[in-house]
Amino acid sequence: MIARLVIGLAVTVIVLAIAGRRAWWLYKLISSGQPAHDRTDQLGARLRTQLVEVFGQRKLLKWSIPGLAHFFTFWAFVLLLTVYIEAYGALFDAQFAIPFIGHWAALGFLQDFIAVAVLISLGVFAWIRVRQAPERRQRDSRFYGSHTGPAWFILFMIFNVVWTLFFFRAVASAAGNLPYTSGAFASIGLGQLFTGLSHTAYFWLETVGLILHIGVMLAFLIIVLYSKHLHIFVAPINVSAKRLPKGLGPLLPMTSRGKEIDFEDPDEDDIFGRGKVEDFTWKGMLDFATCTECGRCQSQCPAWNTGKPLSPKLVIMDLRDHLFAKAPYLIGGKDMPEEGSVEITSGERNGHGVPESGFERVRGSGPDQAARPLVGTAEAGGVIDPDVLWSCTSCGACVEQCPVDIEHVDHIIDMRRHQVMIESEFPSELGVLFRNLENKGNPWGQNNKERLDWTKGLDFEVPVFDGELTDDTEYLYWIGCAGAFDDNAKKTVRATAELLHRAGVKYVVLGTDEGCTGDPARRSGNEFLFQMMAQQNVEVLNSVFEGREPGKRKIVTTCPHCMNTLGREYPQLDGHYEVVHHTQLLNKLVREGKLVPVAAPAADTGAPVTFHDPCYLGRHNEVYAPPRELVGAAGAQLTEMPRHADRSMCCGAGGARMWMEEHIGKRVNLARTEEALATEAKQIATGCPFCRVMLTDGLTEKQNAGVGEDVQVLDVSQMLLEAVKRGDPHTNGKSTAPEATPAQAPAEDTPAKPGE
Repeated sequence: MIARLVIGLAVTVIVLAIAGRRAWWLYKLISSGQPAHDRTDQLGARLRTQLVEVFGQRKLLKWSIPGLAHFFTFWAFVLLLTVYIEAYGALFDAQFAIPFIGHWAALGFLQDFIAVAVLISLGVFAWIRVRQAPERRQRDSRFYGSHTGPAWFILFMIFNVVWTLFFFRAVASAAGNLPYTSGAFASIGLGQLFTGLSHTAYFWLETVGLILHIGVMLAFLIIVLYSKHLHIFVAPINVSAKRLPKGLGPLLPMTSRGKEIDFEDPDEDDIFGRGKVEDFTWKGMLDFATCTECGRCQSQCPAWNTGKPLSPKLVIMDLRDHLFAKAPYLIGGKDMPEEGSVEITSGERNGHGVPESGFERVRGSGPDQAARPLVGTAEAGGVIDPDVLWSCTSCGACVEQCPVDIEHVDHIIDMRRHQVMIESEFPSELGVLFRNLENKGNPWGQNNKERLDWTKGLDFEVPVFDGELTDDTEYLYWIGCAGAFDDNAKKTVRATAELLHRAGVKYVVLGTDEGCTGDPARRSGNEFLFQMMAQQNVEVLNSVFEGREPGKRKIVTTCPHCMNTLGREYPQLDGHYEVVHHTQLLNKLVREGKLVPVAAPAADTGAPVTFHDPCYLGRHNEVYAPPRELVGAAGAQLTEMPRHADRSMCCGAGGARMWMEEHIGKRVNLARTEEALATEAKQIATGCPFCRVMLTDGLTEKQNAGVGEDVQVLDVSQMLLEAVKRGDPHTNGKSTAPEATPAQAPAEDTPAKPGE
């Protein structure tokens, strides 16, 4: 008994010392990042997030089979802590039981049940890894680029934890030392295999099992702290420190050393964006250390799925590797080597040949590793290749799917900011965009006097702001640059204006006083240009709404990008408005009976409609139901694409990609168009002018190849207007047939997403 006590405690002390040293090193490294002051507020919300996402495993359970397996594995780590308390107690007393609950049969059952569930889960994980093996599926595998060898080793270590647990408990049961006489069904059942042995045999078998069980746990602890499974410890912290209410929507303002940059009078030593890994905040560094390499983000990324070099997972892994390589210089007291080009040798990463640009890596550590530029070509030794950086559409699929709340988009945009504002390194097409925004106030480079051309030909007057809002004016209708200058988007704003007119909604438009919100400038990294344009718009809007209470500063727009910028980002500049998407307002008008859509006669009912979720309407602002309800209200049959709602695939226009050419891989918009055509729908509906442009271009390309010739792309507002006209005997709509029946309006109690 004394021998096993000494061995058990001695090994534990040694391992805890090693683990403590590593934990302190990680703490110092992560805390060396720039300050992030908004990560410890809203404690109540953060506690709820911890309960839902960590203990409830909400994000992981979005993928049912692997999610359920991980759910059991997580709870095994929690519940089996009681087994280790019993194991350490057995070092002192073979019949040790946890005070108060140690003989409770329910606890014995839970311990055995969760251990059995973990064994089954290990089988599921093994099956998934074999099925998703990068050697077999290459880029289609979500584990492509991950450390697959260490992942298998971790599964093996978890298996060792479970079998040593049952071995120790089975012998203890046979020897009469197990605290439970019932409940622990597996341990007691396996104990039958050891009945009839001598007391000495029981002692030595139990000792071996006990030391093995404790030893495996201690070895596992060291392995976790030195591997990607570090997330077991840091993921709960990362989840608690996530952006609230969620990691999508507004981009964070630019900060330097924890303070927002004053663009009117910046300090000489302000850091613009992230040009070095030490420029990231501690939350960014925590993100890097938290990555589980699960590849969920990679599997959902539209850039990766169309052959681009961008993998959100690999971006985070590369930043983590670079951070660890720089650790001796950041916290070890060594002098930082001068940044410069590093000779690159092509090779393999994690056992897989990775020939794509941006994936060649310098391995190991030392001055060469630390001297690598953060952004640069593979030949120059860059950690992140420019092709990787500029492939991002900022769709947010990576952030939405990440089970540990890593904020990939924030880090990519921050690196873009440095490249644009400090290095002046960006795709040539963005130079045209920036000049158009600076000189003309819109991405198209059109004359501002043409902003009201969309109103020509309407049989009603569009009210233009004349210096003062009347008391009965409820909404400012923000047209946006696309609505003003793009021919297809003009159809959307015209249809919406007519629906508002028919519903009796009092609104005004700004006309030539309206300017670009700055969204494309901000997403492309030109924060200075965004600030300039946003400040100008805020001054205009605040003067328009002067004297109105915040709840009555209402804006409606047909562009989700404008909606997101006006409603979620302008508050950073003291612009506080209640901004809704046109599908939200139109859906409300249908519910209130102010718009009465009429279904087409049965003989005219066509093929189904499929709806494409705009990223900035869906994932970024959680508006999913209103456009779908309007499709139904218009009498159409909705057929969903396999990827829809929060898993919808991007059209390819976000992140300023609307203004950049795609030189690598397949076009994102073409891939999305093919998904829409596969539903056999004859109408592809959307609620975003950028999406409409991209899908129309994709459809044109397919039609030129003889596919989808009878398919059209349109906005939900156009469908609704056509349905409303059917019920108006004085209209020139397509149908006023007497057999037409009113389409069913959305139910009053239809659940709405937050913000709808």
